[in-house]
Amino acid sequence: MQEVTKRRWRVVLDVLLGLFLAFIVASDTVGSRSYWELAGGLAVVAGSVATARRYPAVSLGIALAGALAVPFPYRDRVPVWVVFVLVAMCYQAALRMDRARTGLLIGAAVAVLGLPLALVVGPDGAGDWAAMVAILVFAGLSPWLIGRYVRLRGDLAHTGWRRAEEMESRQQLVADQARLRERARIAGDMHDSLGHELSLIAVRAAALEVAGGLDDAQREAAAQLRAGAAAATEGLREIIGVLREDAAPVEPVQGDLGELIARARASGLCIESTVDVSLAPPMVARAAYRVVQEALTNVAKHAPGAAVTVRVVSSGDETGVSVVNERPPAGPLPGAASGHVGLIGLRERVRLVGGTLRAEPRDGGFAVTATLPHDAEPAAETAEAVVGDSTSARALELARRDVRRSLVLAVAVPLALFGLVLAIGGIAFLYQWNTSELPGPAYDGMRIGQARGELALPERERAARPTRGEPPSPPGARCEYYGAGRSFLNDDYAAYRLCFADGKLVSKDWFAEGGS
Repeated sequence: MQEVTKRRWRVVLDVLLGLFLAFIVASDTVGSRSYWELAGGLAVVAGSVATARRYPAVSLGIALAGALAVPFPYRDRVPVWVVFVLVAMCYQAALRMDRARTGLLIGAAVAVLGLPLALVVGPDGAGDWAAMVAILVFAGLSPWLIGRYVRLRGDLAHTGWRRAEEMESRQQLVADQARLRERARIAGDMHDSLGHELSLIAVRAAALEVAGGLDDAQREAAAQLRAGAAAATEGLREIIGVLREDAAPVEPVQGDLGELIARARASGLCIESTVDVSLAPPMVARAAYRVVQEALTNVAKHAPGAAVTVRVVSSGDETGVSVVNERPPAGPLPGAASGHVGLIGLRERVRLVGGTLRAEPRDGGFAVTATLPHDAEPAAETAEAVVGDSTSARALELARRDVRRSLVLAVAVPLALFGLVLAIGGIAFLYQWNTSELPGPAYDGMRIGQARGELALPERERAARPTRGEPPSPPGARCEYYGAGRSFLNDDYAAYRLCFADGKLVSKDWFAEGGS
């Protein structure tokens, strides 16, 4: 359903574009009564819009062919509709064409074929061809390059997003493996502790079996108890042995936090500690031990020389663990950034006792804090990252931001350049307009037969002047044109015409488009 809606919207957009371009063609050609150009322009619009999505190369060829064949001659006017059609269709063709070579070959072929056609059909010959090529470059090549750039940036962004998704999946696999390793380590701890207790039970049962004062039934019961404890110990060893993928931990099962902190101090860490786990159950005490152990390991690896504060305090309901290091005096060690695998396993350890763990930067250093309840079910698994967002998620967001920025630049830079050119051209036009103005009293005071050197004329002639309404010039005379005091906002560009022959004024005229 969603795909059908998208297809309908595309058809609507294509129809609207076609109607807009047809309106431009009609507006540009009806006033000049160029009915052949009107018919040809409408045919170009219909063909290029209809083939734009499925056959972009054909659409590009039709649009360029319209610029080639329909609007000759170019000498009298610039065909505005050609510019609009080329801008719209060249940009869309570049977005949809897989290869740039095809579009460049089509453009080159049109430019080459335009030369003999201009020489045969165009009244200005090479001048018409040069004007056509200029329009092709300005209205065809520039939008095509922008569209091509946008397409390439989109393809690059799509590839980057796919790569980021792969990195995200890979990171999730690494996190899962770290959690499984931590579970296997917990299983190993259970084996070491429970196996020890079961072995003691078996030893006591064996001693009871040979003790005096027991009848046969009691000795049989003691023998069964010893055999059951031995079988349970062996079964536990086999099961946990399958779960344990890595080597057994070298630290004691019920590790002593005081000894752990003492060993860390002996290795060079500056530690201030407060430790009390007397009220913590064995699994909670083990989790607290692992939190402190991992945090001190990370300090030694990533913040050498930083002062560390360790607080482990148990109450009746929970145990709080806090390991905070200050900013390292010499900065972090050079090398690869941490992959947070140890923290992922630590988070799993804390989750299984129903606790919460936070690991985050703090005041230039780093803080690892945990809350471990004494009697709680394992917490639910979440997709929360170890420290903030994952690396691939941040990279994905940066890639999206770069794409948005590049699209803005692709539109803003050409518009800024066009505005700059327009501003420079406007300033030059206004300067030329004002410095070519001939005051009305000066014009009225001129007399036929006066020498040119006696006249007070402006610095330069008027370039923008009427194209119609000019009276015939005297034979053999050279005419000069000056502003007649009319605003440049008027479309008639009224001008004074002064014609000279042999250095003397032979005629003076005022004329405008409207003739008034």
